[in-house]
Amino acid sequence: METLKLVVVSAGLGKPSSSRLLADRLAEAATGALAGADRKTDVRVVELRDLAVAVANNLVTGFPAADLRDALAAVGEADGLIVVTPVFAGSYSGLFKSFFDLIEPDALTGTPVLLAATGGTARHSLVTEHALRPLFSYLHALTAPTSVFAATDDWGAGADTHAGGLPARIRRAAEELAGLLGGTAKAPTADADDDADEIVPFEQLLRGH
Repeated sequence: METLKLVVVSAGLGKPSSSRLLADRLAEAATGALAGADRKTDVRVVELRDLAVAVANNLVTGFPAADLRDALAAVGEADGLIVVTPVFAGSYSGLFKSFFDLIEPDALTGTPVLLAATGGTARHSLVTEHALRPLFSYLHALTAPTSVFAATDDWGAGADTHAGGLPARIRRAAEELAGLLGGTAKAPTADADDDADEIVPFEQLLRGH
């Protein structure tokens, strides 16, 4: 079976970077989910930090440097994408947007994409929905239903081991991406406990009053 090309785009600017850390965790979970379905994955990480000058020059001159051209080609040829940006001024970073401004308009049509972002507080947790999802919808990408936002508090030891915390969101989003890539029969359902809940017909509820 053909090896899937999974490209991870991280727009983190620092070293170490929480965006890169989240990107690595998502890539590990996605490749694990795909391996469970006997799908091999070739993962490539694109660090936009290293391409910042090339991106700016491309915007001015209209011509990409060799390393930027290679990164743009990798994104355009990917079977699936994981994209992670830090939150700047309530939205994605300028570097993140500038990079995807250079993508050919139809390059991501139908490509499964997992959306993720990092920020200082949970107040920015909807940035994946009001900023990233419209951007990739415009590019005609196929976005996974679950996006992942990690605030500073999510990286704490207590939060990171909580059953419903960041690890659960990473696992769910990664399994959804694997499902979109054909690595699972279907996207994961909610918690197993939800399946045990009995649905009472409305007529039966009315008879009780």
